[in-house]
Amino acid sequence: MKRFSILLLALVAVIGLSSCTHDDDVVFVAQPDPEGVNFTNSTASSYILAAATSSNVAERFVWNEVDFDAPTTVTYELQASASKGFNDLSVIGETSGNNLEVTVSDLMGLAADAGLDNDPETDDPNMGQVYFRVHAYAGDGAGNALEHTSEVMPITVVLPEAEEEGEAALPMIYVVGNFQAAGGYGSDWTPADGAPLAAEGAGETEYAGFVYINADAPEFKFLPTNEGWDGDYGDTGEKNGAFNGTIEQEDEVNAGTPDGTGGYYLVEVDTDALTYDLTETNWGVIGNATPTGWDADTDMTYDAESKTWSVTLDLTAQEAPDNGIKFRANDAWDLNLGDTGADGTMEFGGENIGVPESGNYTITLDLSNPRQYTYTLTKN
Repeated sequence: MKRFSILLLALVAVIGLSSCTHDDDVVFVAQPDPEGVNFTNSTASSYILAAATSSNVAERFVWNEVDFDAPTTVTYELQASASKGFNDLSVIGETSGNNLEVTVSDLMGLAADAGLDNDPETDDPNMGQVYFRVHAYAGDGAGNALEHTSEVMPITVVLPEAEEEGEAALPMIYVVGNFQAAGGYGSDWTPADGAPLAAEGAGETEYAGFVYINADAPEFKFLPTNEGWDGDYGDTGEKNGAFNGTIEQEDEVNAGTPDGTGGYYLVEVDTDALTYDLTETNWGVIGNATPTGWDADTDMTYDAESKTWSVTLDLTAQEAPDNGIKFRANDAWDLNLGDTGADGTMEFGGENIGVPESGNYTITLDLSNPRQYTYTLTKN
């Protein structure tokens, strides 16, 4: 009869060793997942890196979970480098989950390491590639045999020339109030953490953006900069929390929402006409690529930490612009977003978004960057 070494079995399963000193011992040896780890997200054709949006999320990298068949925690490390060979790598972050975000600032640092330049007076290129990979390991990772590294994913980054970047930066104002901490915007009543609204261009005074005003009795003001309180706008009402739709800079009170409750709002402010408006929105996906077709929306869920809406559902392959999906608010067509030109950015009333192949997808809608609305379709 074979002899089972329980102690040896447990030890080998935990640390991944395969040593065995007796021929008749039965030993379990943990092995890496034969499928390994690989990215599952798609990327844009290029990423425009402007200093004005340095804090924005440029991309969310997603990968599959790895089963090392061992009772230990699996850690995923997102690595980046300016060279394909990863001669000098940096660690963007690590997690036990299956995704991490990369900011425009992260990409700008990699672009600098790659020798890219946005100075029009130099001969250095302003477009090039930087590289990402994900490293999965079990245990503490120190010389552990249970590990796997994905294939390298290159992405193209572009540094606008300096004078063009200044022209492209949209004028901003900021919403500051008692909703910021609960809404994922830092500390309450802190200008530096204000939620941004953007104008359509230089010299324009009509600002708009989406803000999660997560407070039972919202109160807020509008600031022309996020550096202090000078020039703040408030409601023309008589008490804090009022909503009259008009603003002033003298003897103002804290503004509020139309019904005095919180929600996810499209906020519109005109600092020339001295007016403002809030439209509460809840977002969904609709289209003939979805199970309910064009007849009904599939509701999305908002996450304050990532400032994105998302839903996971089955989609069928559809070719844009005649078919596909769109995003719309409040189960109506008054506010709908599509992607005209299939460039990864969206416009109100834009074209349908195509689905390359049938399958189960996680769909993400990012409205956190005013007037620069984006989405991702990630096949699971």
